[in-house]
Amino acid sequence: MPRTTNLHLVSDSTGETLNSMARATLARFEEPHVIQHRWFLVRSRFQLEQVLEGIQAEPGPVLFTMADKSLRHSLEEFCARLGVTSLSVLDQTLDLLQAAIGEAAKEKRAAQHVLDADYFRRIDAMHYVLAHDDGQGTAGIAEADVCLVGVSRSSKTPTCFYLANRGIKAANVPIVPGATLPGELDAPPCPVVGLTIEVNALLEIRRHRLKLIGHGPGALRQDTTDYVDPEAVKAEILAARRLCTTKGWPVIDVTRRSIEETAATVLQLMEAWHARSGLLAGPHGANQGPPAR
Repeated sequence: MPRTTNLHLVSDSTGETLNSMARATLARFEEPHVIQHRWFLVRSRFQLEQVLEGIQAEPGPVLFTMADKSLRHSLEEFCARLGVTSLSVLDQTLDLLQAAIGEAAKEKRAAQHVLDADYFRRIDAMHYVLAHDDGQGTAGIAEADVCLVGVSRSSKTPTCFYLANRGIKAANVPIVPGATLPGELDAPPCPVVGLTIEVNALLEIRRHRLKLIGHGPGALRQDTTDYVDPEAVKAEILAARRLCTTKGWPVIDVTRRSIEETAATVLQLMEAWHARSGLLAGPHGANQGPPAR
């Protein structure tokens, strides 16, 4: 029987950092039998006592991010007595940056709880994506940080929402056979990135999409529409790629990429676009680049 491991994630904030780290590291194992116990917004002695009871009931390694020295010391001391490993995941990074910057870091809870400019930028970006999804509000492209173009069902929308969570205003313009692109893209004020996908993968996605739509009187028959005709889809993808090449827009093949990977590549292409444009700053201010998650 596979060994089961309890993993406790303890944070005085939302736990976003710990979640991301646990997800990234556990992905390196074949089939990890890990039960994650999430203890977030732990800010009082009473809340910590509940955490300690949980760790004692189901012992396992503890990853934590806690700014309060007293609570942190109690957690580490308890884990040592219990014989379980505990690790403050940010310590080494903080030490490295303090040495490089020459300044001690302030003791404060994670920045996710501060309603600062970065927080409102994310909210603004999310509203922007909702208003400019799938070719809506094309005049608003002038306000975009990046514009994604591609054929239908090439993951433009989920990528835009992921970027919005990074504070990036991402417009989404579909490339439709026989339709012209918005005039705003003749001389785009922001980087334009094309998304493409292999024919068979796109056919599978579109056929599944039609099944979800249903089989009512208004539903499309899969054997009578170019939307899922292999030759028509192949021509549609080739035409979209030619268009991007003609315009000089970089293209990302999303066939075997996760949304996170696609978004990361988009961010790299954005930086390259700004560098070519002679802009030292990213879309949100001097020497900043895209905001962190």
